[in-house]
Amino acid sequence: MNIAGIGTDIVECLRIAQMIERHGELFLTRVYTEREIQYCSSRKAATQHYAGRWAAKEAVLKAMGTGWAKGISWRDIEVRNDEGGRPSILLGGAARELCERRGVREMLISISHCRSHATAYALAVSSDDEDIPF
Repeated sequence: MNIAGIGTDIVECLRIAQMIERHGELFLTRVYTEREIQYCSSRKAATQHYAGRWAAKEAVLKAMGTGWAKGISWRDIEVRNDEGGRPSILLGGAARELCERRGVREMLISISHCRSHATAYALAVSSDDEDIPF
């Protein structure tokens, strides 16, 4: 296993709350998948969960080394949680294609949040036999 990239991000929860208030459903459906919207909206501190996912998506892009280039959209990166609450990343679209071309086999994620901020750390992992063309 090789580390192909790392990424981190921090966001103010108030910023995400303001975006949701200002743009509503348009913002939510542009940035989050239906599964993410259902998960976050069902949580007591929904804004913190939305902010955590925002930070996770940004951290994943940094771990990929691309930013928003190459046709990647917000919804190409989905944060899921297992039954115990552990987050994981599901890539689709251009994000998945780029990772496959670069030999990234897994994207690990850690997310934390409180009332004021949310942060995330992403680790792109490749196979031992892959050369990462970054």
